[in-house]
Amino acid sequence: MVLLSSRFDPRRNGFDVLRLLFATLVAVTHGIAIHTGSQPMWGNTLLGDLALDGFFILSGFLVTRSFLRLDSPARYLWHRFLRIMPGFWVCLVVVAVVVAPLAALLRGLPAGVAFTGEPSALRYVLANAGLLIVQYDIAGILDGTPEGPSFNGALWTLFFEAACYGLVLVLGVLGVLRRRRRRLALVLTAGFALLTVLQEAGVDVLVNDRALRLGFVFVLGALGHLFDDRIVLRVDLLLAAGALFAVSLFVFEDYRVLGAAPLAYVFLWFGTWDRVSWSMRHDLSYGVYIYHWPTHQLVHLTALSALPTAVAVAAGLLLTLPAAAASWFVVERRALRLKNAGGRGRHRRCRGVNLSAR
Repeated sequence: MVLLSSRFDPRRNGFDVLRLLFATLVAVTHGIAIHTGSQPMWGNTLLGDLALDGFFILSGFLVTRSFLRLDSPARYLWHRFLRIMPGFWVCLVVVAVVVAPLAALLRGLPAGVAFTGEPSALRYVLANAGLLIVQYDIAGILDGTPEGPSFNGALWTLFFEAACYGLVLVLGVLGVLRRRRRRLALVLTAGFALLTVLQEAGVDVLVNDRALRLGFVFVLGALGHLFDDRIVLRVDLLLAAGALFAVSLFVFEDYRVLGAAPLAYVFLWFGTWDRVSWSMRHDLSYGVYIYHWPTHQLVHLTALSALPTAVAVAAGLLLTLPAAAASWFVVERRALRLKNAGGRGRHRRCRGVNLSAR
């Protein structure tokens, strides 16, 4: 009998590969939306949402493990800060200083309108610097495009990711993650499941259902780690989980009513499968995620937008890769080297799997 705890190797697993696949799928679906105004769906669910749920499932597993391994709330917060904020802040500045003026030129406007128009590029950086995205537009430069004035419609998820980190912190400080995991599993799973069912029934229990769906799948990933010594990994269970997930896509408006837990099982199964256990030395997934939207918007403003959608989306992906690589090598990797500054293990090699946020 193979257990999740015995098959998961923190130094060699498939989580890096899955994250990159999820980031690429989100980039493709958003690219299609930017060029056509609509995203592809599988059943009743957007493909991009499935990839995003995958991110949060893996994040729940890894971040919970990180808190328990570090055994220090301060170090945990420091690690989480370094994984998200430096790359995020630089992305805001790049969009404001490079992407927005270039987009203005492509639309026949002076580049300076990004800084003199309202809302300005400076305001874009300052208003969004706290991680909660409240300004998507810069000077109305992208007005009239299929996805409206948004310069980066992918960043909103980072606030919810950080909120999930906060949930782990609170539960960890209270000792719930170590001593009361069964009660935690019952309360969280039942609570999120009930809210999801009510939402499916048309009862608006939450003002923002994004918090519900992302919190739900994050918690499932967290429970995957807390109960990794009880979760059996078998091919027949994998097939059953996959079938249940597929059925839920077409039966429910929100597949998570029945399919979220099976999907979590599928992703954790493949994430620990030795045949996809390729530790990636360089993690471009976060960079792909935070830069794909602005690059797709720039492509849409060029003559490439007249080509078939597949070609335009491919061009956007190709432009995203250098930006993602620069984000990793210039910003993210250097920031992660500070993860143990002033603490234990400062000479240990940084491993993205232990610090993954995206």
